[in-house]
Amino acid sequence: MRFLPSQEINMKKNIAIIMGGYSNEYEISLKSGTVVYQSLDKELYNAFRVHIFKNKWVYVDEDENEHPINKDGFSVLVNNNKITFDCVFNAIHGTPGEDGFMQSYFELLNIPHTSCGMYQAALTFNKRDCLSVLKPYGIKTAESYHLNLGDEINENDIVNKVGLPCFVKANKAGSSFGITKVYKKEQIKDAIGFAFKEDNEIIIEEFLDGTEVSVGVITYKGKTKVLPITEIVSKNDFFDYKAKYLGESQEITPARISKEMAKKVSFVAKQVYEILKMKGFTRSEFIFKNNEPHLLEVNTVPGLTQESILPQQAAAAGINLTELFGNAIEESLK
Repeated sequence: MRFLPSQEINMKKNIAIIMGGYSNEYEISLKSGTVVYQSLDKELYNAFRVHIFKNKWVYVDEDENEHPINKDGFSVLVNNNKITFDCVFNAIHGTPGEDGFMQSYFELLNIPHTSCGMYQAALTFNKRDCLSVLKPYGIKTAESYHLNLGDEINENDIVNKVGLPCFVKANKAGSSFGITKVYKKEQIKDAIGFAFKEDNEIIIEEFLDGTEVSVGVITYKGKTKVLPITEIVSKNDFFDYKAKYLGESQEITPARISKEMAKKVSFVAKQVYEILKMKGFTRSEFIFKNNEPHLLEVNTVPGLTQESILPQQAAAAGINLTELFGNAIEESLK
């Protein structure tokens, strides 16, 4: 059923903001989701905080009371009133919000959501598969070596392929969990063991010595929009958890790079977004090697607090949080 435009203006939409998740990133997700909740235009939307955890899915009201979510149709009973949702704002970093599971669930229920599709989420969450899919399109990436849990570890083969120093990473993890920068061949086994604590697949990559940048790409008012570029200057050995979330880095927007470099990386970031048929938010990480941007990974549910990179980029483009989040909802409702 369609309402007339005059009726639509007066109809506030119910928006479930899902946050939390099943991974080590749940605390960051709760912060992101809270910022979305606080920033949405209350004249247009009824916002509901929905915490998604392995042991419970609950709507948390303003008095911090919890109301169980009915998973059959994603609804909630409050004072004997059944509340359904017009749209879901996905603020879950990691599983199950960034790897395709929640996307599949909402697509089966035919509930619009702000993130990309199920296939795109699953693909981008798997670093190895994502980079492999993009390589035939000429997207430059670091040299890499793949291992699965139980595979024989041959340090000589690894060093011959990627060199030293190198990065040993959990293949499906965010926020720099399970990453080690390795300088000596003797450190490789310990680094692999550390990565396997996060995931049963790992990717070992060559160290790219160059300027690191982060590029936000979104669908804004119906068009693909590349946001101003952020330069990452970590105070630590690399852009790790502490650098990302505990202030141990400089995030400089716009990045201090040449116009030519900015043009190149913006073009590639938009190309990645469109090749993968993305929608919603993405934040892609690149390092310049020989003045050419090399893709590290694509994040489809990036941090959304005021201090997070993508909101910083949106602000530099003249888009405040209320506009940024409201646009994501309106795009998903189209």
